[in-house]
Amino acid sequence: MKLIIAEKPDQGLKLAAPFSPKKRDGYVEIPPQAMFPDGALLTWAVGHLCELLSPEEYDPSWKRWSLQTLPILPDRFQHKVSKSKWKQFKIVKELIHKREVNEIIMAGDAEREGEAIIRIILTVAKCNKPLKRLWISSLTPKAVQNGFENLLEEKQTRSIYHEALSRSCADWLIGMNASRAYTLLLQQKGVSDVFSTGRVQTPTLALIVKRELEIENFQSKPFWEVLATFNMDGKMYKGKWHKDGECRLEDPELAKKIVQFCKGKEVRIDTIEKERKEFLPPFLFNLSSLQATANSMYKFSPQKTLEIAQKLYVKGIISYPRSDSSFVTKEEASMFPETLQKLSQFSAFKEYFPLPFHSVLNNKRVVNDKKVTDHYAIIPTEQVKDPSKMSPEEEKIYSLIVKRLIAAHYDKAIFDYTTIHTLVEERATFLSKGKEEVQAGWRKVIYGNKKEKESDEEEQDLPSLQDGEKGFVHEVKVKDGKTQPPKRYTEGQLITVMKTAGKHLEDGELTKVLNKTEGLGTEATRAGIIGVLKDRKYIEVRKNQVFATNKGKLLIQSIGPSILASPEMTAKWEQRLHEIGEGKASAEEFMEQAKKLSLKLIDDAQKQSTEWSFEGMDLSEFKRERGGRRGRASVGSKVGKCMKCDGEVVDKGTFYGCSNYSKTQCNFTISKKILGKSISATNAKKLLSGGRTDEIKGFKKGEKVFNAALEWKDERVQFVFEK
Repeated sequence: MKLIIAEKPDQGLKLAAPFSPKKRDGYVEIPPQAMFPDGALLTWAVGHLCELLSPEEYDPSWKRWSLQTLPILPDRFQHKVSKSKWKQFKIVKELIHKREVNEIIMAGDAEREGEAIIRIILTVAKCNKPLKRLWISSLTPKAVQNGFENLLEEKQTRSIYHEALSRSCADWLIGMNASRAYTLLLQQKGVSDVFSTGRVQTPTLALIVKRELEIENFQSKPFWEVLATFNMDGKMYKGKWHKDGECRLEDPELAKKIVQFCKGKEVRIDTIEKERKEFLPPFLFNLSSLQATANSMYKFSPQKTLEIAQKLYVKGIISYPRSDSSFVTKEEASMFPETLQKLSQFSAFKEYFPLPFHSVLNNKRVVNDKKVTDHYAIIPTEQVKDPSKMSPEEEKIYSLIVKRLIAAHYDKAIFDYTTIHTLVEERATFLSKGKEEVQAGWRKVIYGNKKEKESDEEEQDLPSLQDGEKGFVHEVKVKDGKTQPPKRYTEGQLITVMKTAGKHLEDGELTKVLNKTEGLGTEATRAGIIGVLKDRKYIEVRKNQVFATNKGKLLIQSIGPSILASPEMTAKWEQRLHEIGEGKASAEEFMEQAKKLSLKLIDDAQKQSTEWSFEGMDLSEFKRERGGRRGRASVGSKVGKCMKCDGEVVDKGTFYGCSNYSKTQCNFTISKKILGKSISATNAKKLLSGGRTDEIKGFKKGEKVFNAALEWKDERVQFVFEK
């Protein structure tokens, strides 16, 4: 009999669905049938059933945060069962050791993390039975059955387990050592807070802080432009004065003189330049591009988009969402006509059919077997669903994915761009720009009848004009303006910035590496990294714009030129991890290098701390008061049990946070101020013990003031309104 171990309960039930399973407590039984002649058992993890040991479980002296106990370098990394998940682990372990079970099928998500989750459970449970691997990219009955018919040998995916394990252990080393080093050294400067660092989160924060400082240090300068309207025998168009390609004037008096010179004067069209541009359909979605698009269109956070996509995947109607590829193989492309024919029956998509191209099999922008590694692009499966019968959020994400596939079967979009140079009295030159859509092509699918937001607001619909045509200045005026600072990143743009972090490096070789390894983080982890930065109070997101907090700026200023804040470390790190995943590099050698790097980061921090100067920064929120405590005497006191793990939630000053953060990186927090209202320790205790506070009066959102209780639900704090 075979035992199948899935990564999550909902995924496990989907895998069992085609085989008439009988549900039991924590697992299901699959009766004997053609696929499983002796029947099968299917159970599941609940995400990470096992976790790395905390520092003090290796060495009791590591419990105390002290520079003297650094570095923290375990001889051998070990895992333990998470206390809150013992029940499910016990079920899995008992099934593994059942006498009749003679083979284990690892059925975690088909990627590195899914591989590690299942293999670590097998290691902790001391499994020594033969292993096979289920590797699929969708959960439709057809894909599931095909996957079980074509199981991989265990050795085929062993190297990506070594890659995932190396990544998590090395990240643990960097996080534990650098976080303690900077926290303790900042405490010596009177800064009272816990500062978390990480191989990916810190370079990401550095990019955000860099943009924040650019905005803060930006000095706006006034400028003036001269705008004119021309009349060519009744045909009107607008132009902007320019000289040597520059339209802005620093002298308002000069602008006024140009206006006086041009008033009512005769004009002649000097040149008309026309350029036709063609735009191919956009690539199919990978997770990053889906997150960026959903954020731009619907203001969905990257994490929210991932959660919605995961639900659609579990329902079997889209392929695996954590994909980093924008391509499919010929096998998937051959199924598109059948899927699209089904989609054409839904009113949401009817207008886009019939398609200009029936097949994309020979389109290399869509089909490229060499660019598909673990998974292909995110696409709708043949198990289509009418979006009108989905929740509004699921409808939006599903429709984005479907329309991207439909657009791939459309013609290119074509535009004619026109530039007109108009001379006033043969002396002053004005520039006019226009754009005309020649062929909508794929834009009909993506944008419908709506015009895409123009990249250049100066483009206009130009009348039919000829070289040498003459007329006069109908109107001319001065427009004043100010130079604008760089814009803050949106969450969607931040995902893209993380993915393209190689552009921020000057070293050409490292840039190539980062581009090859997809920048900072992976498709599966970027949204989580942004979440960690929020939870640690390094960034705030307001109206979809990402702001660096004082805490974030303080940490990055402290880290300074250390490699910890540079994409360089991630570039080298990811290159070696990629080689481990391909079986071309040694995990043991990599871990030795990670230990050496931990030592270097501690040394860097100690050297830099002697030169730290925070002049000009407001550190009042971090300063200790007499007696060593920051703010009220409640800081550090316990308020209840963590809602995510077995830790204690303690008062951290500006928020209530889990005491297990330093051990397990548990990111549970409750902000002390929500919509302008302070959350007392009493209400925090009620929330943690009973799941709900008393009604709190005076929350403010814009002009609206309201009363509500707070409730812990769906892994977050939510408002509850009295009837």
